[in-house]
Amino acid sequence: MSPEEHFSNDGGTCEDESQEEAEVARPLVSETEGSSTEVAEPSVCVGLMKTGDPNTELGHSERQTWSRQMDFIMSCVGFAVGLGNVWRFPYLCFKNGGGVFLIPYVLMVFVGGVPVFFLEIALGQFMKQGGVATWNIAPLFKGLGLASMVIVFFCNTYYIMVLVWGLYFLAHSFTSPLPWATCGHEWNTVNCTTNFSRVCFTQSLSPSPPNVSSLNTSASCLEHTGLRSSVMEFWERKVLRLSGGLDEVGDISGYMVLCLLATWVIVYFCIWKGVKSAGKVVYFTAVFPYLVLVVLFVHGVSLPGALNGIIYYLKPNWSKLSEAQVWIDAATQIFFSYAIGLGALTALGSYNRFNNNCYQDAFILALINSGTSFFAGFVVFSVLGFMAAEQGVDISNVAESGPGLAFIAYPKAVSLMPLAPLWAVLFFLMLLVLGLDSQFVGVEGFITGIMDMLPPKSFLGSQRREVVVAICCFTCFTIDLSMVTQVRLRLTVRGSATKKFGKPCFIGTISHSNKCIDSGTCHTWENHGADRFMDNVACMIGYRPLPYMKWCWSYVTPVVCMGVFLFHVVNYKRLVYNAVYVYPWWGEVLGWFLALSSMLCIPLTVLYKLLHCKGTLMERWQHLTTPIWGRHHLEFLPPENEARLLPKAEENKTTLLYESVI
Repeated sequence: MSPEEHFSNDGGTCEDESQEEAEVARPLVSETEGSSTEVAEPSVCVGLMKTGDPNTELGHSERQTWSRQMDFIMSCVGFAVGLGNVWRFPYLCFKNGGGVFLIPYVLMVFVGGVPVFFLEIALGQFMKQGGVATWNIAPLFKGLGLASMVIVFFCNTYYIMVLVWGLYFLAHSFTSPLPWATCGHEWNTVNCTTNFSRVCFTQSLSPSPPNVSSLNTSASCLEHTGLRSSVMEFWERKVLRLSGGLDEVGDISGYMVLCLLATWVIVYFCIWKGVKSAGKVVYFTAVFPYLVLVVLFVHGVSLPGALNGIIYYLKPNWSKLSEAQVWIDAATQIFFSYAIGLGALTALGSYNRFNNNCYQDAFILALINSGTSFFAGFVVFSVLGFMAAEQGVDISNVAESGPGLAFIAYPKAVSLMPLAPLWAVLFFLMLLVLGLDSQFVGVEGFITGIMDMLPPKSFLGSQRREVVVAICCFTCFTIDLSMVTQVRLRLTVRGSATKKFGKPCFIGTISHSNKCIDSGTCHTWENHGADRFMDNVACMIGYRPLPYMKWCWSYVTPVVCMGVFLFHVVNYKRLVYNAVYVYPWWGEVLGWFLALSSMLCIPLTVLYKLLHCKGTLMERWQHLTTPIWGRHHLEFLPPENEARLLPKAEENKTTLLYESVI
């Protein structure tokens, strides 16, 4: 077996028992030295632990690295800070007791967000591999990496639809008056009205003729049950063109296909050169949304009624702390906005210099992420306060979350402002850029995982990176064509905001995060060791992190994740669209299939590897939980151990140079 072939082996196939014995019993020894050679078992980090010099340059000689460390920071900001910070957190804060919600939110940041965020970055930086190959630290649990790849693939295929809608709205924002601000268009019905105060903001009708049962039946709406706002009709009849159900596919929108194609082309050219190109693009895509948010904030607080909106956003309701849903919302928002459990953060960390202070980076990025969410609430609710004042209704009647905020509430508010096209262009441009970096960094994480798994001599493995990226983008584009039809299926993967298939898919994400932390922590504690990984981190940054990190990895975070998962399972209900359309049984089965496709990767991979290996159960477990180190780990072995472990090049060409067991 050549060194290259040996390195590509994940160590878990155990195809040959003698090969297994050689690989496990003799770390980095020449075949010519014989099995009788006694080699002192080295500690991976002894060399750097003794020097304690965090400035020592260590790295992977072949893997790309960030040109500057700020490239990594901006990429993480671009990926983790996304649409959820702007359209989900403000609504959750308002819904769950205003300022009181910050108590469970901050608590979840420190027991769930920061520890897992840091774990993913540190694991990628230490192993120098993507979301799947990084689990060479415990090959038996490589299913965790596969599960994250499945989830990020689903995210890449549906998340881009939000960008497509944003681009479509942006293209229609250069006209005055705005098309959604008036009636009389081909997509409008006779029930269309521009007097927004006369129609429920939250109403959303099916394409069938309106009736009382299909409307929001609050007191302010009953006397106007036949009216529909022009914004709602533009969204449902022009943009989405909703059909009657899952069994009515309808036709494909040519304009939406063009927007979809343009978006994927932009994503491709952002990442086609790897971190060298993505690291430059994120400087614009990560910073520009903040500039627009500041402009929108300054404009929003100057509007009449803005102060009432901000007060409504922050007004504390202490009784909410006794409700379980508040704590669940805080935990799910952390997992949602910190983008953990997807493998993309691991991929980004793998491009760091080995001695980068990822511990410090984790806290900085957490502060930026949560700070952005909090600031976005002022931007959103200042505008909602203005809209409520203009309509003469309570703010609770105009507050929305998710796509409802971005494509219904805010467009309606913009249409009431002077210079409406200007503010519409700024908002949708910000929305597009804010989601774009989350999209292309997510795709980059998926590409990294794929390329790390591909054997070098395979067809795809031998292709240039640009070709592999093009194949992946084209595949996702082809799948996304099903989401520009009239069938409601295209909305089923948008996440929990639509309350359709989002719930089982979201359960799948939470379940994966739970199993990732729980199983990963167990195997880390049992084999590689939580303490030992803390030593590995100390090798990279020069000092040990706070002990609370280890406690969270081992106990606290798994308990939180399991609690969130069980809460969603126990409270699961049939999926209904706008309290009108009940999804058929086969639609729910499809949704659960998508969720289980990620969760089942973990137990199936464990079962496959245990059955495929030879030896007793304990021998199989020992072998499959033994780390497979990469070539870059050799660079910081102590000189005396390196001399004993590495044979001279002229003695034997077929030596095991790339893999050792500690």
